[in-house]
Amino acid sequence: MLSVYVPRGATLERVSLESGEAVPEEAVWIDLVSPTVQEDKLVEHLLGIAVPTREEMQEIEVSSRLYVENGARYMTATLMCQSDTPAPKTTPVTFILASHRLATVRYDDPRPFAIVEHKLARACPPKVTGESVLMDLLDAIIDRSADILERVSAEVDQVSHSIFEPEQTASPPTHNDTLKALGRKGDLTSKVREAQVSIGRLLSFLANEAETMRWAKDAKLQLQSMQRDIISLSDHATYLTNKITFLLDAMLGVVNIQQNNIIKLFSVMAVIFMPPTLIASIYGMNFKHMPELEEYFGYPLVLAAMAMAAIGPLLFFKWKKWL
Repeated sequence: MLSVYVPRGATLERVSLESGEAVPEEAVWIDLVSPTVQEDKLVEHLLGIAVPTREEMQEIEVSSRLYVENGARYMTATLMCQSDTPAPKTTPVTFILASHRLATVRYDDPRPFAIVEHKLARACPPKVTGESVLMDLLDAIIDRSADILERVSAEVDQVSHSIFEPEQTASPPTHNDTLKALGRKGDLTSKVREAQVSIGRLLSFLANEAETMRWAKDAKLQLQSMQRDIISLSDHATYLTNKITFLLDAMLGVVNIQQNNIIKLFSVMAVIFMPPTLIASIYGMNFKHMPELEEYFGYPLVLAAMAMAAIGPLLFFKWKKWL
């Protein structure tokens, strides 16, 4: 899908293109979402660039992600996608700056793109350019990463309370639920950390190229502010990772303590019943006068007692949540 954004007064309007229609010359932002071959050729003809393929975008070496070619700046970053779902993932997105236009190539729908689209549809600078749109996108990406980390931090605190203060929790989760929650938070945090490292490299590359592109002082200061934000968010992501690791170790410690208590109870019960078992095994219950032997329903009563002796401990273990 090819989306073209053209300045209209104080807004940036999205223009729909018919099949085979050329891209308007006044377009400042061209958004390619899972582009077709024809859409790639349209953008390449307008900007004089080569649109990278999906396989090229997935390469991890820096030289394949951040480079200059034919006067255009190619910047590929890893962004978070579907972070509010049970299956968050990362996706590569390429930003191409050429002739004061921005082209973005992506195969997923990270939320910052929709945020920036709605923002610029309401109001945008009078002289909007591809560089300013790129700055808005990077700012939205950083804000989105901060929001995800804030949410993860709050959820990790809840898990911490359920581990160390279960009596204050209305319905404390099971150990399996707690371990799964910690695993999900750890996975999400690691993905956010990966995206932050990628954005940090992109900002460093863009800061170096800003001198060549003769950016204004305000834009350079904004880049420096973004770099500081990324560093602080990376530090916070590292802190969360360490906290999740600590909680995981603490959770396993709690499980081991509870298991040891159960084993201790079993050991005590075995010691309690060992003397009666020893006496019974010596005499074999072979006494001449045993009232139960004369009972008509003695045999079924003994069978019922055996069943209760087996089911009773099972129900007790279920009640104690040992099973």
